[in-house]
Amino acid sequence: MFDYGILDLFQQIQSSVLTFIFQFFTWIGEGGAVWIVAGLALLVQKDKRKYGIIVMLSLLLCLVLGNGVLKHAVARPRPCWRHPEVEMRIPVPTDFSFPSGHTFSSFAAFVSIAYWNRRFGVAAFALALVIAVSRLYFFVHYPTDILAGAAVGVLLALFSIGVVEALYAKNENRKLLLR
Repeated sequence: MFDYGILDLFQQIQSSVLTFIFQFFTWIGEGGAVWIVAGLALLVQKDKRKYGIIVMLSLLLCLVLGNGVLKHAVARPRPCWRHPEVEMRIPVPTDFSFPSGHTFSSFAAFVSIAYWNRRFGVAAFALALVIAVSRLYFFVHYPTDILAGAAVGVLLALFSIGVVEALYAKNENRKLLLR
């Protein structure tokens, strides 16, 4: 099976150094923390506020649609629940597995940030990818959870970009009419 083949590979490369590195990346991805900070950093700068709104809206949609709807609708048990014999190196999550919340928030933020600035977008992509891989390393998600999370995150970011750009365009039209 595709999922277990990849998870088995990650179990074979376990080391104290990798565990330490991936624990850091899983931790900063928890609850979208690193991405919330990035969104807030953009929000406080007047000339970048629109992009901060895009980041924050995409994260909000991830929370509502991803964690609030999809995880409960699919209700997929995590690999660590099905295989308690695997040694866990982080606390066992209590919510469902599909899609990966760390991944959909990371990919939503990456696309939103890349929309604002390509160079920062490349860095955000690298960070999103490492956060997603950390979830496989720790045996808390299946690869298909990660792939679905990435797809959901990208789609929610694109939707957020469209909504915010439409609102800004509408506001600009109003300003033109009022002159």
